[in-house]
Amino acid sequence: MVRHAEPGTAQWAESGGGPLVAVPEAVLPFWTGADGEEAASDYDRACEVDGPVGLLPVGDGAALVLGDEPAATAYLPEHGVLVRWIAADTEAELLARVPAALDTADWEPPVEWRVPGPVVLFDAAWPGSHATGTGHLRLALPAGRYGVGAAQVRPGPETWLALVRLRPLL
Repeated sequence: MVRHAEPGTAQWAESGGGPLVAVPEAVLPFWTGADGEEAASDYDRACEVDGPVGLLPVGDGAALVLGDEPAATAYLPEHGVLVRWIAADTEAELLARVPAALDTADWEPPVEWRVPGPVVLFDAAWPGSHATGTGHLRLALPAGRYGVGAAQVRPGPETWLALVRLRPLL
């Protein structure tokens, strides 16, 4: 589900309990979600990702899986980061702590993700053909290579969030 907050605040993508996945629009029809006819569906493969991020082949591209927590996630393009809401009393409190979290984050080694252009972030259980009809976020990423790193940060006593940084690589 995507929660549309008041103007000026973030839009959030949420899952029904499993991972979120960011699939390039160019290969979106190839993501089968939980409906796959193979022994292991795309959703099953996404659930097997060990760690905060992972890549799965989809068509002639790759999907970025956000593992670990089925946390509500927003994209903050001004920071080039996906913010995953683990714990905070309010959205405003969480978003206000993002700059400090970015400054103190201990990033895991990045994975390289090649994208042909914009991607859609949605619940991995949905087939790509239905992803834009469900709660989703569209990330207007320029085509290129990205270093994707993750970190979990506690920037305040009651605030805990996960970050997934999308850094363009030259």
